[in-house]
Amino acid sequence: MLSISNLSYFIGGRALYENANLHIKPKDKIGLVGQNGTGKSTLLKIIAGEYQPSSGEVQKAKDCTIGFLNQDLLSYQSDESILQVALAAFKETLALQDEIDAVLKQMETDYSEEVINRLATLQERFEANEGYTIKAKAEEVLEGIGFRTEDLEKPLRNFSGGWRMRVMLAKLLLEKPALLLLDEPTNHLDLPSIQWVENYLKTYEGAVVVVSHDQTFLDNCVTSIVEVANNTLTSYPGNYSFYKKEKKERMEIQQNAYENQQQMIKQTERFIERFRAKATKSNQVQSRIKALERMERVQEVVDDEAFVNFKFKFSQKSGRHVITLDHIGKSYGDLVILENTSASIERGDKIALIGANGRGKSTLLRIIAGTEPITGTRTQGHNVIPSFYAQHQLEALTLDNEIIQELAQEGSNKSETELRNVLGCFLFTNDDVFKKIKVLSGGEKSRVALAKTLISEANFLLLDEPTNHLDFQSVNILIQALQQYEGTFITVSHDRHFIKGVANKIWYIEDHQIKEYPGTYEEYEFWKAQQDEEKASASQIAEKSVQKAKSKSHSTNSEIQDAKRSLKKLENELEQVEQLVEKLEKEEKELSLKLADPELYQNDSEAKAVQDSYGVVKSKLDEANQNWERLVDEIANLQESIA
Repeated sequence: MLSISNLSYFIGGRALYENANLHIKPKDKIGLVGQNGTGKSTLLKIIAGEYQPSSGEVQKAKDCTIGFLNQDLLSYQSDESILQVALAAFKETLALQDEIDAVLKQMETDYSEEVINRLATLQERFEANEGYTIKAKAEEVLEGIGFRTEDLEKPLRNFSGGWRMRVMLAKLLLEKPALLLLDEPTNHLDLPSIQWVENYLKTYEGAVVVVSHDQTFLDNCVTSIVEVANNTLTSYPGNYSFYKKEKKERMEIQQNAYENQQQMIKQTERFIERFRAKATKSNQVQSRIKALERMERVQEVVDDEAFVNFKFKFSQKSGRHVITLDHIGKSYGDLVILENTSASIERGDKIALIGANGRGKSTLLRIIAGTEPITGTRTQGHNVIPSFYAQHQLEALTLDNEIIQELAQEGSNKSETELRNVLGCFLFTNDDVFKKIKVLSGGEKSRVALAKTLISEANFLLLDEPTNHLDFQSVNILIQALQQYEGTFITVSHDRHFIKGVANKIWYIEDHQIKEYPGTYEEYEFWKAQQDEEKASASQIAEKSVQKAKSKSHSTNSEIQDAKRSLKKLENELEQVEQLVEKLEKEEKELSLKLADPELYQNDSEAKAVQDSYGVVKSKLDEANQNWERLVDEIANLQESIA
């Protein structure tokens, strides 16, 4: 379907790709992974045709349509409703609808056979394109990725960048291109929406190439991994977990080959040095020199898995009760977030606050921090020193500061060596620590802000989406740091890999109440699946009970006889309506033929009389058809109750 051959791409003098190759087949589900800055997004833009390769070829089949979701779409705005924006995916079908409307308008004055035939052709094409279902499809996708039904008619301009990105994702999914390119599609999705997209992509008919730092997402919806590293593309069959295992094995084999080759090189070099001056050995020496020159060198393995030993220092330990919320409430006008609910955070709790967007997770985090007005009581425990991390912390960084200056200003009294060690844990090494904040990427700024939070000597951390903009390596570093953290924290996150690695309690908001599951996320998932299964089972039992009760209520002989008499009456009525429909359909057909006769329009009064008659017959026919459908339904219900 699409082939990349000997691709090279340079930015200035730096090579992102050199002689890279990739083949994408129909229905491939590929996860594109690699460290930040290796060129994953660039590759998607090359495939989409936005960038041209420095050398090499990108060849695609003629029928290979490409849909590309990238972060540039965050700025897209429109006064149209989000439903209309999503429906733009059906351009051809919408154009057909416009043509049909124009022909119907024309038929108010022109009933020629040509116009009638054109209408019939357009309607056939519209139906073949499933035109009557496009609105339902658009609503299903929009609601699947988190929009409420009442939001669908609101203008796109009213929504934030993240929500606008969801609309563009919905439009792309509805277009169903042969090749779907997705650049960080989960960045702006909540957990239920991520799971919905996972299920959608699993059964997607076309091919998918997705860049994502969500390891669980990749595990659940891709069937192969392509790694971007060392200016090339390396393929691994299987999902992300398989890739990690397979890569480790390949690295061990490569490292063994490297060490064996190095040993052989040293032995050869010693032979050359030892016998270089001996004429009797000159041929052997020259042979070995040429062998070394021709040798294809095995590269030493560079392990990009970072393991950190992060030492936290507390000036004081918090009391047992960190935060207590007692009968609190929070509303924004008529919008109720929390209502008369209570919860408590104890020392040593590692809480993940999960759920759909709009439920009030970030609001609850601010309530816990004491920055949000509420009804009820919030009590902070003894010796609690909080530190709050959120995305707006990135804006609070001093742009003209060097990274190490920024950390030094946190006031933790750490030495430069200690600060360098901390920054090393967050992948800032050597002269990186002297970079200005203003030249850093979003992911690098996130790491600086996280490092500041963790060195603050706080014994209670509040973390709002800390993994946003972090690559795999940085997320794993954060997991390791929090696993070693001896204080208390609560985090809002949609990254299931992160939550699984750090949380010992799960919080969620349901029916305006704070609910707690006292266990890990994996245990919560198992419990939640059981709960959903029990609810579904209870619903089925209730439905069967209702049906049984209905059946029982019609089980007496007298009621059955009454039902049979009613059934006979309805069947007689249905027969009469069927005869009427047949008669009216015949009249409608005759009048249609008259209206299609050009000679009719030579006499205006006669033409108007026929048009009026056609309108009357059409109205009666519609009414008769509705009666027929009603009678059929009533007869079916009676037959079921008698059986």
